[in-house]
Amino acid sequence: MRIVMSGASGMIGTALTTLLLASGHDVVKLVRRPPRAPEEHSWDPSAGILDESVLDGADAVVNLSGAGIGDRPWTRARIKALHDSRILPTRTLAAAMGRVGRPPRAFISQSASGYYGASRDQVLTEDSAPGTGVLAPLCVQWEAEARKAPDSVRVVTPRTGVILSPSGGALGPLLPLLRAGLGGPFGNGRQYWPWITLADEAAALAFLITAELEGPVNVCAPGLADVNTIVSRLAGAFHRPALLRVPGPALRLVLGGLADELILANQAMDPGRLAGAGFQWKHPSLSEAMPWLVAEAKR
Repeated sequence: MRIVMSGASGMIGTALTTLLLASGHDVVKLVRRPPRAPEEHSWDPSAGILDESVLDGADAVVNLSGAGIGDRPWTRARIKALHDSRILPTRTLAAAMGRVGRPPRAFISQSASGYYGASRDQVLTEDSAPGTGVLAPLCVQWEAEARKAPDSVRVVTPRTGVILSPSGGALGPLLPLLRAGLGGPFGNGRQYWPWITLADEAAALAFLITAELEGPVNVCAPGLADVNTIVSRLAGAFHRPALLRVPGPALRLVLGGLADELILANQAMDPGRLAGAGFQWKHPSLSEAMPWLVAEAKR
């Protein structure tokens, strides 16, 4: 297959590209600079500029564009960057699909568990209502822009949870602390994180390119775990203690709204649609995820 991808240089994009190439597919990378390789194609999503010919006849488009949610404190300027870096590329891709004679068959446009808001006590399925705050309205608009693709295009909006990887994501700042014996749970630690390993995240997105699914899909592991459990298992895997709990007020003081909507968020997501379509996780539980994380950290 020929797959066009935005955000290919990010953590998820790099893992997905590696997987797709190993499976024999061609990956065309959309870049915001002059192309440096035959598989790269330049675009300017902030200005809505994309030569639609790159999409003509493609089997699928995978949209992973977006500034890092937890990289910096949420100033007004940062919130605007989070919005624009997601909405404008998605809008540009959907509009370009409408201008070609042979639109791609599938549009896999990333969304996030932030759709459900910060504190939800019930199990969250794809039919659960959106939450409130900064991320939930952003995700609602993000998904709406993806659905503007032509009717012939199967649109999937994966609501990805917390990605476990030694190369970044939620564990980026946590793993070095844990390995030094300085880390610990956030807040009371009883909040559920909808976690998934990077390997399973890439595999799930590859699966969605051809699976007969449409609309929102919760992308997380089937094994629910709260932060206390996740941090305890991580510390145990690296043979370190995890005693230094970081209280919620301290997190809010340093991080503001980011703390409540990302680190302290309680999101017991259920990946029912993904499981029902036949997806097989490599790491469905933390007991399977931890050896993989340790091995990846040593690479």
